Amino acid sequence: MTPLNTRKTPNPQAIARTARARLRALADPAKAAGAERYFKETVKCFGASSAEVRALAAELGLCVRASWTVEDAVALCDILLREKELEAKAVGFLILGRFKNSFGPGLFSEAKRWLAGNLLDNWASVDVFCSEVMSPFLEKHPAFAERIKTWARHPNRWVKRASLVSFVAPARRGRFLDAVYEISSSVFDVDDDLIHKATGWLLREAGKTDPARLEKFLLARGPSLPRTTLRYAIERFPEAKRKALLKKTKSP
Repeated sequence: MTPLNTRKTPNPQAIARTARARLRALADPAKAAGAERYFKETVKCFGASSAEVRALAAELGLCVRASWTVEDAVALCDILLREKELEAKAVGFLILGRFKNSFGPGLFSEAKRWLAGNLLDNWASVDVFCSEVMSPFLEKHPAFAERIKTWARHPNRWVKRASLVSFVAPARRGRFLDAVYEISSSVFDVDDDLIHKATGWLLREAGKTDPARLEKFLLARGPSLPRTTLRYAIERFPEAKRKALLKKTKSP
């Protein structure tokens, strides 16, 4: 285990080194192999559990929270996102998420650069990153909703998925619903199962505060809806309504 020097504030490079060492100490090759098989994409893992990763991020984040600026946290994230293993990437953006109250507009371009550069190159990393970083950013800077919507037209699938997942947490609280339905409609013709699933997830969350609007939207779009998107979107409806929507939106 690599100890932290508590007599002075560790810089991002030192925290990154400690994170790597601690994750190597937690490594479990059997668990890593199982986790890697779970993805269609090629990913690398240490084999640390989600609880262990979050505990490590919390410990390291607490160590620097009082002395770091959000720019330090961005620098750490930039270092750890370049690691191969999913857990190292996660420590980076989990620590960055602890600085959400200080997120500035400049984080938008950093996030897009990371995504477009394939530094978050799997659905799990993208989804947690959006939950911890992009959704809080959107809540703090709602004017960026229009710019995040444009990510749906980006050729990179991770940028595209992030455009949807960034809205999931706000949609759950009834926020940005006009944007949610607009962005969802814009990706129906995308030939990518990960996008179809993300769209269905987003619509399902939007329906939690206004199920009538979701039902009306699904019926209006009908056969244009990818079936995977539809099945995810209607998961919270009663069984009878789910069956009716599947039938009414089916291609003739």
